[in-house]
Amino acid sequence: VGFDATCSLVVLDTEGKPLSVSKSGENEQNTLLWMDHRAVKQAERINATQHEVLKYVGGTISPEMAPPKLLWLKENLPKACWDKAGHLFELPDYLTWRATGSTSRSLCSLVCKWTYSAADGWNDSFWREIGLGDLVTDNYAKIGREVQSPGARVGKGLTASGAAELGLAEGTAVGTSLIDAHAGGLGMVGADVRGHDLPCENQPITARLCLICGTSSCHMALSEDAIFVPGVWGPYFSAMVPGLWLNEGGQSATGKVIDHVVETHAAFPELKEKATNSGQSIYEYLNTYLSSLASEQHLPSPATLASGLQVWPDFHGNRSPLADPSLTGMICGLRLSAGLQDLALLYLATVQALAYGTRHILDALQHAGHDISTLFMCGGLSKNPLFVQTHADVTGLPVVLPAEPESVLVGAAILGAYASGDFPSIQDAMGCMAKVGSVLRPRQEDRRYHDKKYAVFLKMVENQREYTRIMSAT
Repeated sequence: VGFDATCSLVVLDTEGKPLSVSKSGENEQNTLLWMDHRAVKQAERINATQHEVLKYVGGTISPEMAPPKLLWLKENLPKACWDKAGHLFELPDYLTWRATGSTSRSLCSLVCKWTYSAADGWNDSFWREIGLGDLVTDNYAKIGREVQSPGARVGKGLTASGAAELGLAEGTAVGTSLIDAHAGGLGMVGADVRGHDLPCENQPITARLCLICGTSSCHMALSEDAIFVPGVWGPYFSAMVPGLWLNEGGQSATGKVIDHVVETHAAFPELKEKATNSGQSIYEYLNTYLSSLASEQHLPSPATLASGLQVWPDFHGNRSPLADPSLTGMICGLRLSAGLQDLALLYLATVQALAYGTRHILDALQHAGHDISTLFMCGGLSKNPLFVQTHADVTGLPVVLPAEPESVLVGAAILGAYASGDFPSIQDAMGCMAKVGSVLRPRQEDRRYHDKKYAVFLKMVENQREYTRIMSAT
């Protein structure tokens, strides 16, 4: 069995029972969601220390990571939560604990979200300097003393209670977990691409950028040597593929932004009704509608329909490459009309903006030393043809969609297959279980259009920051 889950923070008491992370005191509310930004101020204070460990998170720690959240709990719920906490788990590690009774932690979780070093372990001075020295005092018992590589067998496998809950045999092997996005990358990056005429065919897997896109998006770039990319998390050693370094870019909200833009529009009820009547999802209907508009105007693709609408999509802050949670969304080009066509064009402009965000991250990775020639994409948004094709067109790179669209599950299965001894290494399992499904190639006819919109995209964040400077001036 292999587990993956979001990088959310789970708090248990000394007896392993849920402990509230809410001021309501309800113990059922014992998990801080990965996208929870309550610890922005704590993150700012941690970043002000300029501690050496921060160079492994792109120079700036995010409020989505564990240290700011832990500091928030200590400062805001000292007696109700912090003093009573016995275990502070990343959600994937909580699941392996629940299944096996082992408190071991995944190298993936701790390296990527907790500032742990694969080479040096915990940095005592960091925790003391940010005000969490009590974690050092008890020798990190609450956050992890035993750390294992992804896929390594956990404890003695499923306990009797874990086996009963899952309907499996006691002792079934359980692999050390991965964060969900990392599992998605593991589940597709090793695919054999021979025969698909891809630029990465005769290149190492470090030429492949994994894009795991759903509510948010993660951009996974591998390298043989450590590459430090300002504003991009990592480099993390062996956090996804054993023996390779990982840089993790990302967008804090992607599918969530699209849903927000569409569902809050005045024409959404009309869209929903028409989509239902046509037997399509709302996004299938919108994509068909945009294609019809393009055909009516004799355009080769719908892309240029959104030339008058510019979107900066960081409605939940910027994770990469600006690492600025204070940034907000921007839309330029709105009119008094608010019909279905207006909604469709705003949807198109938002999809394009998210692709420009990926290009922004890709530019930062390439500038720092990565050499990427092919995108591999999975997750909910990879099932939207407009989203996928726009990413190919904007980046100028082919996009590979895996044969199994739920690559996150394939990644978790790889962990289980290695833990059970069915494969001698994670890499062997990757090569066997990951398969190419289809390939979407960039359309060159829209390249100039996207280059111009990307220039506007970069100008928008400059303008936003200038507005902030003006308004904050005394």
